[in-house]
Amino acid sequence: MGLSSRKPSDARHCHGAGRAHDPQQARRQTCLGTAGRSLIAAAALLLSALSCAAETLRIATWNVELDRAGPGLLAEALLKGRDPQAEAVLRVLAALDADVILLTSVDYDRNLAALSLMADRLATLGAPYPHRFALRPNTGWQTGIDLDGDGRAGGPGDAQGWGQFSGQGGMAILSRLPIEAESVRDFSAFLWADLPGALLPDGMGEETRRLQRLSSTGHWEVPLRLASGGRLRLLAFHATPPVFDGPEDRNGRRNHDEAAFWLHLLNGDLPFPPPAAPFVLLGDSNLDPADGDGRPQAIRALLAHPALQDPQPKGRSGHADPGHSGDPVLDTAVFPQTGGLRVDLVLPSAGVTVTAAGVLWPPEDDPLMPDLLAASRHFPVWVEIAVP
Repeated sequence: MGLSSRKPSDARHCHGAGRAHDPQQARRQTCLGTAGRSLIAAAALLLSALSCAAETLRIATWNVELDRAGPGLLAEALLKGRDPQAEAVLRVLAALDADVILLTSVDYDRNLAALSLMADRLATLGAPYPHRFALRPNTGWQTGIDLDGDGRAGGPGDAQGWGQFSGQGGMAILSRLPIEAESVRDFSAFLWADLPGALLPDGMGEETRRLQRLSSTGHWEVPLRLASGGRLRLLAFHATPPVFDGPEDRNGRRNHDEAAFWLHLLNGDLPFPPPAAPFVLLGDSNLDPADGDGRPQAIRALLAHPALQDPQPKGRSGHADPGHSGDPVLDTAVFPQTGGLRVDLVLPSAGVTVTAAGVLWPPEDDPLMPDLLAASRHFPVWVEIAVP
């Protein structure tokens, strides 16, 4: 288990048999107890110490769809505690019991007021997150030019990433591990035209090429400090949907290239060094490798990349998607137009020991299902890893 605000910073925990692989049944336990006088107690203590040689962490991502129509509205909803969707999100997060979670589609504000309110509420629900992180996303960040060709600048489609205001639908991290904010690498200003082999739309003007960032929301590398003193890096992103455009397929091309960015980073093809292992790539790709709209080549290559491993987290809902090519047990979201899709990913680096994985999508009669359905069209994805 990760570091809690109730434990000293050098405390080490692990998930033993008492922590079920179903997050709803998870319970925390401290690994090391007091040594008994008997040989049996000593042996049990030795086994416990050996099992704690590696720290087991639950890493998760979830598109919570907490994007509101105006700045400050999310913080207001959390403060008042009367927004049914936001309240459902909080209850699900408490049940998920992740040590670290990347939230996507959550509004950003300069002082992280909404994120801090979420963390405060979660602490009252028994899920403390003393460490929080977010950067200003590209959503709603105006370019100053008419990107969408509607004859005027300053609209949602003229921003670096679609947004009615700066910060709408950003990303955020809640963590029980300390976050080394001073060592974060933010790739969100990287220009789309600078990506090797970029699938730029035909007719993209020179001014747009000089201004248009690749990231519709963001691409981050965020180091977390482990109890051992080592580092675990999160590679976080949220890509644009590959729809809502015309025959030029601008969004489909950009969606593909947002996933391709990680391929080039891992391969050393960019003016940044590849991430040091261990790391976890996670977020909302907005692209299913087998079904739905979009150009799946990059996401398929990412899932098969030798620097990554795909634990294929599975849900327990038993839902079916007739006519789909992908296994519905891997789906992470349901949309009226497309049915179930696998769009949310948690991919540990090769060499990391994966002990469990899942999609928090239980059967319909599960007590948590009303909250999951009220919270988002997406379901949380989690992977447990053992790190030294």
